[in-house]
Amino acid sequence: MGLVLLGLALLAGVLAQPGGRYQIGTPLTEQEVQRWNIRPSILPDGRGLPPGQGTVDEGERVYNAQCLGCHGANGQGGVFNRLVGEPFPVTKDVDSVDFVIGNYWQYPTTLFDYIRRAMPLQAPGTLSDNEVYALVAYLLYQNGVIDGSEPMNAQTLPKVQMPARAILELDPTTQKRFPWLRLP
Repeated sequence: MGLVLLGLALLAGVLAQPGGRYQIGTPLTEQEVQRWNIRPSILPDGRGLPPGQGTVDEGERVYNAQCLGCHGANGQGGVFNRLVGEPFPVTKDVDSVDFVIGNYWQYPTTLFDYIRRAMPLQAPGTLSDNEVYALVAYLLYQNGVIDGSEPMNAQTLPKVQMPARAILELDPTTQKRFPWLRLP
C-alpha cells in the first residue's frame, strides 16, 4: 500500500507544474469557451435568444450548404430524419418516423437552441446566430408554420405558434400528457 501511495505522489509531482497546474492538454481560448458556453439556455418565451435575424431565402441557402446532405432536399429526408412534413396532429396512430418539426416540436425557440448547439453534425456550434435564425425561418416555412413574410429574430421567433403545442396539454381522462406517446 505504501508503494502505491509513493508512486501516486511521484506521478502527481511529475505532472504538476509550479502553481498546481497539470502539464497536460492546452488552455482554451476565450473563443473556444464561448463556442461551447451553453448559458444562457433559450427558454420558450424567448429569454436567452441572441441578437441577429434571418429570412426564409437566407435559410434556404444555409440549408442547401449545411443540411441537405443529411436531411435531403427541402428537409424531406435523407440519411437522417425528415424535418418537413404535414403539420397534422400527433396521435397514437402516427408512427414516430413521421414526427417532424411542424407536427412534433412544441416551441420554435427550442428548435433554434437545438440547431445552434448541435448542428451541423460534422461541425456543431459553428453556425452564426444569423444563420441559425435563417435556418429556423426556412424550416418553419417549409413546414407551413409561418408564411415567411418577416425575418426571424429574438422578437418574432417566440411569437410563432407551433401546431404541436397541444401535445403539452393534459389528457382530460388520465391527467397525463398523452400517455400513449412513445418517443422514437
